[in-house]
Amino acid sequence: MKWSKYIKPYAAFFILGPLCMIVEVIGELVMPKLLAVVINGAKYETLTYGTSLGIMGLMILTAIIMMAGGIGGAYFASKASVSFAADLRADGYRRIQQYSFANIDKFSTGSLVTRLTNDITQVQNMINMGLRMALRAPGMMIGALIMAIILNPPLSVVFAVSIPVMLLVVGGIILTGFPRFGRVQKKVDALNSNVQENVTNVRVVKSFVREDFETEKFHESNANLKAAGISAAKVMIFMSPVMTLFMNGTIIAVVLLGGPMVLDEANDFMIGDLSAFLTYVTQILSSLVMVTFMLMFSSRALASAKRIREVMEEPLDLTDTDAKCKDLEVQRGDITFKNVSFRYYKNSEEKVLNNINLEIPAGSTVGIIGSTGCGKTTLVSMIPRLYDCDEGEVLVDGVNVRDYSLYNLREGVSMVLQKNTLFSGTVAENLRWGNENATDEEIKRMAEYAQADKFVSSFKDGYDSQIEQGGTNVSGGQKQRLCIARALLKKPKILILDDSTSAVDTATEAQIRKAFSDKETPIIGEADPYTENLRKATKLIIAQRISSVQDADTIVVMDDGVITGMGTHDELLANNTEYREIYESQTGKGA
Repeated sequence: MKWSKYIKPYAAFFILGPLCMIVEVIGELVMPKLLAVVINGAKYETLTYGTSLGIMGLMILTAIIMMAGGIGGAYFASKASVSFAADLRADGYRRIQQYSFANIDKFSTGSLVTRLTNDITQVQNMINMGLRMALRAPGMMIGALIMAIILNPPLSVVFAVSIPVMLLVVGGIILTGFPRFGRVQKKVDALNSNVQENVTNVRVVKSFVREDFETEKFHESNANLKAAGISAAKVMIFMSPVMTLFMNGTIIAVVLLGGPMVLDEANDFMIGDLSAFLTYVTQILSSLVMVTFMLMFSSRALASAKRIREVMEEPLDLTDTDAKCKDLEVQRGDITFKNVSFRYYKNSEEKVLNNINLEIPAGSTVGIIGSTGCGKTTLVSMIPRLYDCDEGEVLVDGVNVRDYSLYNLREGVSMVLQKNTLFSGTVAENLRWGNENATDEEIKRMAEYAQADKFVSSFKDGYDSQIEQGGTNVSGGQKQRLCIARALLKKPKILILDDSTSAVDTATEAQIRKAFSDKETPIIGEADPYTENLRKATKLIIAQRISSVQDADTIVVMDDGVITGMGTHDELLANNTEYREIYESQTGKGA
C-alpha cells in the first residue's frame, strides 16, 4: 500500500497548507521585535510620534498577513486531509468488496466498520494537524530560538537546560502512549461489534428476553473501552502540567537572570528586549508542547494507519488476475466437480469437502440433500467462486472457474443464499439488484414465478412499497420469495437455491417448483423469452425437505463432506439408506 497515492492528487494543498503556516510563523517572530522597539522607545523616549505610528502600522499589516496565512493554512490543510481520507475510505470499501468469504472471516464486521470510519478519521486528523503544525511548530521553535540568541546570547543558555529535559519527557510520553492508543482502537472494535450484533438481531434478543444479558455485555465492552481510554488519557493528563511546569520554570529563570541585565545601565539589554525575549521563550516552549501533542495524536493515528494497512494489504485469495479466458461468458451451464476437496482453514486436517466428483448437465435440475453441516452450501459456493477448492477443480461449460473473470462467472450464476437479505428501498429497487435495467413487466413476471406478485400487489403502493433495512417489514416467506424473484431477474445460466423455500408453505413451494420445471407447459401465459430462459437454466436446489427435491432430474445425497448417493427419488429410496431414512422420518412411512 502506497500512501503517496492519496497525496499526489492533492499535492498543491499539501504544499500550500504548510507554506501559509510559515507565513504566519514569520509574522509571529517579527511581532515581538517590533513591540520591543515600541516599548524601548516609549521607555527611553527615543521614538518620534511619526516613527511610532509607522511601527504600529507595520504591526497591523503584519497581523493581517498572519491572519491570511493562518486562514489559508487551515483551509488547505482541511482540504488536503478530507480529500485524502475520502479517497482512502473509497479504496478501503472497494477492497472489502473484493474480499472472498475467507478474507472477511479474518475480520469481524465491527472491526471493518471501525477501520473504514474511526481509524480513517484518526489518520485524517493527523494529516490536518500535521500540515498545520509540522512546519509551524518546528519553524516557530527554531525561529524564536534564533531571535532569542540574537537578542541576548548569554541569557539563551537557559534553553541548553530546559529544551533537552523537555525532549526527554516528550520521548517518554510518546513511548508510553503509543501502545495504549492501539489498545483503545481494539476496544472500539469490540464495542462496535457488540452494538451491531445486538441491533441486527434485536428480534431474537427480545424473543428470548435476553435484554439484560445483552445490556451486561455492552456494559462490559463499554467499561473496557473506558478503561483503555482513561489509560491513554493519563498520558495526556500527565503531559500538560509537566510541560507547563517546565515552561513556567524557564520563564522564571529568564526573569531572574534577565532582570539584573535590564537594571544594569552598562548593559544595552533594555526592558523591551526582555519582554520580547520572554515572548520568544513562550513561543519556543509552546511550540515544543505543540510538537508533543502532535506526536501523541500521531501515535494514535499510526496505530489506526497500521489497522487500515492490514485491510488494504490483506492478500485476496480469490482473484482473476491469472484468468486465461477473461472475456469468456457462461453460455450453457454445464457443471463438473473433479476430485474437489476443501478446508475452511488451510492448516486444518479436517476437510469440509472430500474428493467430490459430480457432473451436472446444462438445463438439468439437481437437488442436494443431507444433514446440517455436511457441506452442501460449501459445495455450491465453489461454482461462483465464493470459495476456491484446495484440491481438484470446478468446471463450468468445460472451463475451470479460475479461468473466467470473476465478473463474467458471477454474471452467469444467480444464487439465493440461506440468509435472505433485502435492502432499504422499494420492492422494485430490491428486485432490480438482479437486473438494474429490468422493465416493470419483467419484474412482475419474475415475481409471479416466485409466487411474490400476489402479496406485493396487495401492498398499498405495490412494487413502490418501501422495504425497511434488512426486510424487517415482510415475513420470512415473503422475503424468500422476493429474493428468488431477484435471482430470476438476472436471467442466469446457473440458478442456485440454497434452502430458499424453508419458510414457504408446501403449496406455494410446489408452485415455485412448477415454474422451474422444464417438463411443464408455461404456467403464466404463452411461452416467452422469460420462460425459455428459466427452462434452460441449470438449477441446483439445496433443501432439507424431501418434497423440495423429489422431482429433480438428479438428487445428490451428502454426508460429512462426501457424496453418499446419487439418482432419482425412486432410485435413492430403493438403494440409499440415508435418503430412505430422511424420507421416512419426514413422511412417517417407515416400518
